[in-house]
Amino acid sequence: MFMRIDKLQAELPAPQRQDCNAAAALQELLGGKYGEMSTLGNYMFQSFAFRSKEKLRPFYSLVASITAEELGHIELVSNGVNMLNAGPDMPAHEVGGQDVSGAPYKDMQDIRLAASFLANGGAALPANSNGASWNMDMVTVTGNVVIDLLHNFHLECGARIHKLRVYETMTEATGKEVCGYLLVRGSVHAHAYALALKKITGVEIEKMLPTPNIDLSKIPECQKYLAEGSHRRLYTFSPNDYKDIAGIWGNGEVALPGDPPGELNVFDGHPEGGRIHNLMGDTRAFSPDYHPEEMFEIATKLYKASR
Repeated sequence: MFMRIDKLQAELPAPQRQDCNAAAALQELLGGKYGEMSTLGNYMFQSFAFRSKEKLRPFYSLVASITAEELGHIELVSNGVNMLNAGPDMPAHEVGGQDVSGAPYKDMQDIRLAASFLANGGAALPANSNGASWNMDMVTVTGNVVIDLLHNFHLECGARIHKLRVYETMTEATGKEVCGYLLVRGSVHAHAYALALKKITGVEIEKMLPTPNIDLSKIPECQKYLAEGSHRRLYTFSPNDYKDIAGIWGNGEVALPGDPPGELNVFDGHPEGGRIHNLMGDTRAFSPDYHPEEMFEIATKLYKASR
C-alpha cells in the first residue's frame, strides 16, 4: 500500500511569468517515453509481479522503494507544469464573472499544447511534450530479475539525457528546478540499478556511469542537492519496510566519480520535501467554478467542521 504526504519532494520556486511552452516541454518528463509515468509504470508492475520475494528480498525492496519515489516525481513534474501554465498568482482571475466574449484565452492559439487549456484548464496530463498520451506499451515486465534490472538501468539513463535536453530549453526557474532535482535523483536510481546488477552478475556496470556523460557540477540547480548529499541517499519511503536495500546501496559503496565524495546511505522514510504551491482559481477555465467565492464559502465551512 502507499501513504501520501501533502508535500512535494523538493521546493519549487514560483514562476516569474506564465510560460506555457515551457510547461509543454516539461510534459516530456511526465508522459514521454523516458518520463516519470514510464519509470513508475515499469517499477510498480515489476514489484507487483516479483517472484521469490523472500529469497531475493534486497532486489525486490529496491524496485519497490524506488516505485514510491517515482509517484512523488510525477507529482513534482505535474506541479511544475501547472505552475508554469498558471504563471504568477493573479487574484483578478479569481473574482468571477469573466467576460468570456472578450477572448480571455486568445493566447492559447499560439501555445504548442493548447489542448491542456482548452480541455483541462491548464492542468498537467499523462502525455508527452506533443500531447501524445502515455501508454502501457512503455512498461516492460519480463519476470527475469536481471533483464528487468538491466531495462531499468537503460530507462534511467535515457531519462537523464531527456531531463538534460528539457533543461536546456528552460529559461524559467520553476522548470529548471524540476530538471535539476530529477537529474540528481535519476543518477541515484541509475547507480542503484547498476549496483544491483553487479551483485547478481559480477559485472561492474556502475563503471559505465555517468551514462550519458552528464556533469552535474555544471548545472547550477543541482548544486544544493549535491551539497546536501542527495546523490548518496536512497530512501525506503516506508517507516519499517525495505531496509534491506542497504545490502545493495551501502556496504562501503561510494558516490559516482565526479560527484561529491562519500559513502552511500539508506534513509528510512522520505525526504523532508517542500510545500505545494497554492494555485489560484482561474475563472477563464470555469475553475473551480464560474463563481468560485461560493466554492470557497462551502470549503471554509467544511474545513471548520473538520477541526
